[in-house]
Amino acid sequence: MTTPSIETRSDQDRAKLAAGRFAARTHAFDGARLGLGSGTTSHYFVRALAELVADGLDVVGVPTSNGTRDLALELGITLVELDDVEQLDVCVDGPDEIDRDGAMIKGGGACLLWEKLVARTSATMVVVADHTKAVEQLGAFPLPIEVVQYSWGTTRRAVRRLLVEHGYPADVDLYRRERDGSPVVTDNGNFILDARLGTARDIEQLTVELNTIPGVVENGFFVGIADEVVFGWPDGTAGTFTFPLDLPLTRPEQDR
Repeated sequence: MTTPSIETRSDQDRAKLAAGRFAARTHAFDGARLGLGSGTTSHYFVRALAELVADGLDVVGVPTSNGTRDLALELGITLVELDDVEQLDVCVDGPDEIDRDGAMIKGGGACLLWEKLVARTSATMVVVADHTKAVEQLGAFPLPIEVVQYSWGTTRRAVRRLLVEHGYPADVDLYRRERDGSPVVTDNGNFILDARLGTARDIEQLTVELNTIPGVVENGFFVGIADEVVFGWPDGTAGTFTFPLDLPLTRPEQDR
């Protein structure tokens, strides 16, 4: 099967492609059971993986969203259900933000529940990102919180109360995500609340406590999940980094 060429339109796209291709070269192997992440960088990984599959690599994948599923099938990657495997070998997925210790905010694409399920079922979680995703402190990117549609306003009030208990302002910007004037609905049929935290704190506690609120399905704090991260740069260079990250990042002289 011939795969279409991978196009990039910006420096950031080229950096994402570098990370995705490097991760495919270094973490995909014959017989691998792979978690396939969602989002632009993860989809560059999926496209790079498809090139290897077209050359004879034998892998199966578990997608983290309907969008990733459709892309993988279009490109000829064999997929299985998460229920059909006891453990995946590697999950490759991208962050919205990642700090020096590997804590992340994810869910900008509204796929956080499947992403966390697949990552937690993987022996190794490899993050793929362009170099701009590394931050000293999480929180500039809004925290996604997936909630059931029923009485979502009640759930939002409970989330706000919890945030206030952790020292966030009472008027913290907490809103239902919309697109083109309509609520964003996840692949699970739920809504997304976005919380503009500014500077995130009490991350370890909040990632647990948010999920105890009736109506909350999952939240976008990913803590203690990432094992390593592949960063890419616009010149095509990419490299694997371990935690804690030395920030600001230094571009490697060559792929490493």
